[in-house]
Amino acid sequence: MRAKIVAGNWKMNKNLAETETLLAELSAKLPDSTAEVMVAPAYVNLASAVRTLDNSKIEVIAQNMHYAESGAFTGEISADMLLNIGINTAIIGHSERRAYFAEGDEILSKKVVAALKNGMRVLFCFGEELEDRKSGNHFKLVESQLKNVLFSLEPAAWSKIVLAYEPVWAIGTGETASPEQAQEMHAFIRKTIADAFDATIANNVTILYGGSVKPGNAEEIFSKPDVDGGLIGGAALVADDFIAIIKAI
Repeated sequence: MRAKIVAGNWKMNKNLAETETLLAELSAKLPDSTAEVMVAPAYVNLASAVRTLDNSKIEVIAQNMHYAESGAFTGEISADMLLNIGINTAIIGHSERRAYFAEGDEILSKKVVAALKNGMRVLFCFGEELEDRKSGNHFKLVESQLKNVLFSLEPAAWSKIVLAYEPVWAIGTGETASPEQAQEMHAFIRKTIADAFDATIANNVTILYGGSVKPGNAEEIFSKPDVDGGLIGGAALVADDFIAIIKAI
């Protein structure tokens, strides 16, 4: 049975004191749930977050990582550095990394391979821009993003992959894909994986929805059969909102 996951991507928000305060509040209010709960604070606060949540069920994950083991890559963080402080999962391919830092399929593929080589779990993000949706190209684009980065992996590697479909037009805009649109794409993703590998891998991979999930719409989105949780942005920065979303799953 595939995992249910609610992951909070904090992006470039919360200093150290604010991070510790929010984590303490989340930990205190965390409901009894079978879903996995993850938070991705800023890099400089990851070690502190791991210590703060030492006795919590909340997993601390990274927002990004470099593909090299070490070297002259100023400002970058390697898998070994993350593992050394207790981080075992990294977000790779977020739309903002693609848009603002020009991370294309080749770089993302190298990052995925590096994470898996080091035994890490990958939360891989992908999704279409508004113009792709309007032109009817959204299915083709999503298939291409999956194929170019993940379809060269060995079947066994999929046990370490979590997918996050994020319609870019619904991130931080207040717009949200309808639950029906989310289900349609998630079902397409699962079929695409089944065609490339097999039904077992497709049925076991967790596929999250990411795009303006809020307490008011989470339950309806999560009720769809192929939606296994969410990658949460702004709502993850408010303890009560994030807790409400966790309860919704």
